[in-house]
Amino acid sequence: MRRKCTDSLIQWKKNPHRHPLLLQGLRQTGKTWLALDFAEKNYKNTLYLNLETDKPVADYLSVSRPPQDALLFLEAYAEKPLLPSVSLLILDNIQCVPELSTLLATISLDYPQYHILAIHRGLASPELYNKNDFHIISLYPLDFEEFLWANAEYALSREIRRHFSTLTPLGKELHQKALSQFYLYLVTGGMPLSILEYRREKKLLMVPDIQQKLLELILSDISSQAPTGMTRHCQNAWLSIPAQLEKSSRRFQYSLITKGATAKTYEKPLDWLLRSGYALACRQTSLHLYPTDCGLCARVLGVPSYQLLTGSDTPAARACTETFLAQHFTRNGYTLSYWSSGNQAEVPFLLEKEGRHIAVDYRLTPHQKTRNLTRFRAEMNTNAEMYLLSVEDFREKENYHIVPVYAGFCV
Repeated sequence: MRRKCTDSLIQWKKNPHRHPLLLQGLRQTGKTWLALDFAEKNYKNTLYLNLETDKPVADYLSVSRPPQDALLFLEAYAEKPLLPSVSLLILDNIQCVPELSTLLATISLDYPQYHILAIHRGLASPELYNKNDFHIISLYPLDFEEFLWANAEYALSREIRRHFSTLTPLGKELHQKALSQFYLYLVTGGMPLSILEYRREKKLLMVPDIQQKLLELILSDISSQAPTGMTRHCQNAWLSIPAQLEKSSRRFQYSLITKGATAKTYEKPLDWLLRSGYALACRQTSLHLYPTDCGLCARVLGVPSYQLLTGSDTPAARACTETFLAQHFTRNGYTLSYWSSGNQAEVPFLLEKEGRHIAVDYRLTPHQKTRNLTRFRAEMNTNAEMYLLSVEDFREKENYHIVPVYAGFCV
């Protein structure tokens, strides 16, 4: 499946001043596949070592070594030569050997001719992997555009981008087709295995089973990676996020995680989940939290696939749609916050990136009255761009743009 990150990998290869590349992301987002596919298409030979399963390598690298000794050992273990420019060394699951960051940074200084790609499960600690020593790329679940590519809907993705740039209607037929694909994406989400399962026979019957296995793997990762004494709290907090999105209030409440839960008990576990990439945060006076994938959100909530495919405006559909938006805005590099005016109005997403500010509201019922953006502009006296993401086709309003919800990846 075509991934947008591939372009960044190619740019890294061409950079004469490259640092080791750190490819990070949650389990099963496609990191290893992407790295091996990139290596096969761009290098003559690949040295792939998995520090989770290649125990002799992990044990050797966990002790401080001179760079030359380490490179000799890796060549001998892989039984392949590491050649300048034409070989790629891939070290998978480097979170198993935290000490490795220092060695990789040193190799980069002493032997810049070698190309090294490291894969980290979860988000790597900035204390270990400094941006001055590593080129860091985060891999997320497939976004909606990549989902369209995976299903050979290249023309549809191009049309969505073209009409977003002109804000002219897509037309009834294409708009309905894009909406159907969007509802389908809410079910599968962006995890590669879920999409592959659907694509295999164009059926959804086994997708929930795949997602359940993914959930179990994520909970297992949380269990193995969470700080000592926090495992159960981290798992409880993570499972509570989708359920709390079904409430009328978006504010995440500690008391709803489990009976008797308090901020004192759950502040640190939640902070760890956010720093490790297991959840997305939208901050202001309170905290709004989202899972990293709308398909997994649907699975935790137990919402039937047929319900999402109908496009019905239900609490579960709103939870999955907001997760879809948070997932895409984060993927596009925005910092997420929100705006509220007491109990009168709320804009769920205020986006900021490099000085650019965008206000985003959404609705799942056509022509449903929404005054949040108008109220926001009047009270804040701002010239921020404003979008209402809707199930309607593209069109312009006086104060904001109406954009189909499936075009969230264009924002």
